[in-house]
Amino acid sequence: MKLEKNTKLVMIGDSVTDCERTKPVGEGLFGAIGKGYVSIVDGLLNASYPELQIRTVNMGNSGNTVLDLKARWQTDVLDLKPDWLSIMIGINDVWRHFDLPLQKEIQVGSETYEKTLRELVTQTRSHVKGIVLMSPFYIEPNPQDAMRSKMDQYGEVVKKIAEETGSIFVDTQAAFEPVLQVYYPAYLAWDRVHPNHVGHTVLANAFLKAIDFNWK
Repeated sequence: MKLEKNTKLVMIGDSVTDCERTKPVGEGLFGAIGKGYVSIVDGLLNASYPELQIRTVNMGNSGNTVLDLKARWQTDVLDLKPDWLSIMIGINDVWRHFDLPLQKEIQVGSETYEKTLRELVTQTRSHVKGIVLMSPFYIEPNPQDAMRSKMDQYGEVVKKIAEETGSIFVDTQAAFEPVLQVYYPAYLAWDRVHPNHVGHTVLANAFLKAIDFNWK
């Protein structure tokens, strides 16, 4: 597995990462790490590799776009001094084009999204041992759906930046495909964005596979 002993893993993103984590720092007792995929990742890592004593910190913030991440990057990433960093952002960057189509000022276009995400990854790369870039997703099996199609475009941006910067890419949209062949989207997420426990397990499995997690 790619994570070494005493690794500090910071996972940052929007509400899908947040999942009621403790503020200002998602770490500690009583569910401080949240109730989503971050918690599942932490549980499986420390249950399967207890000797590594991996420290997972949840820095997701509900409603965030990549511009919000930029505004808090120093305090919520760099100041925490992670060994590994996981980023999953872009859902709100896309969603605001659809649920608030008239409020252009809060929408994040693809060029701004790409420029900002690349900037954050580039400035952080030398400070960490590794970065995992997880694509945004929309739990909709029809690739012709307007929001799914746009989300796929932003996912391609994430893939391109991962390739350019030597980061690990996690295609979360592809991870949902086998499940969506059996289940209707509402079974995984009522709004096709905020997953239930099954959807969060899909995300956790995709992340763990990318870092070469091995069941013991």
